[in-house]
Amino acid sequence: MAAVEGKIILITGANRGIGRALLEEVLRRGARQAYAATREPFAHPDERVVPLRLDVTDATQVQQAARTVSSLDVLVNNAGVALYDGLEDRAVLEHHLAVNLLGVHGVTQAFLPHLTRSRGAVVNNLAVGAVAPLPFIASYSISKAAAFSLTQVQRALLADRGIRVHAVLTGPTETDMSRDFDAPKASPESVARAVFDGVENQEEDIFPDSLSRVMAAGWQSSPAKALEREYAAIAAGERAGTVP
Repeated sequence: MAAVEGKIILITGANRGIGRALLEEVLRRGARQAYAATREPFAHPDERVVPLRLDVTDATQVQQAARTVSSLDVLVNNAGVALYDGLEDRAVLEHHLAVNLLGVHGVTQAFLPHLTRSRGAVVNNLAVGAVAPLPFIASYSISKAAAFSLTQVQRALLADRGIRVHAVLTGPTETDMSRDFDAPKASPESVARAVFDGVENQEEDIFPDSLSRVMAAGWQSSPAKALEREYAAIAAGERAGTVP
């Protein structure tokens, strides 16, 4: 299941920024249906878009959304929070972890039965801060690093179900979330195109902009990536009973 055309997609945080660009991109690529999951009411003129009220930190809403959706091919975990901080307030860190880590985990777990049936894909929108933290958005960087580790674990554990898991390591992008970050930024539209190019090309780790692409070649041949593959193979062997 590589292409978007004719598929059913769910995108969290689909009302603005990269999420909105991802929504428009799947429509452009011929998605059969697109669930736009948002915390606030949302409307879209395309009849293929189905608004879905979903706060990723609300377990009841997550389970209700999973019951509402009857079939799913691609889950895009895009909803996130980014507040500038230096770890002065534990509550800020906990809030980032609740949204950027536990939200991704909870939503993915809820939709696993759908994705197992379709042998679908999970796309986790992370950030280059997951591998190179920015100290002035410390809690955000920590939560994205944790979410990257979660993504790698999901990738290994869900492979037996035929579910592919993609990490999107996004650099600075022109959105409300990064408006105070003084750096060259990619457009949300270009990021969205690159994300689904990567999904269709079955890239495990997607680097969707010029800043993140600087990391791409080195990452694929890095000891860290080699070790991830080795550990995944060991885990697969244990599940198959071929590792003592």
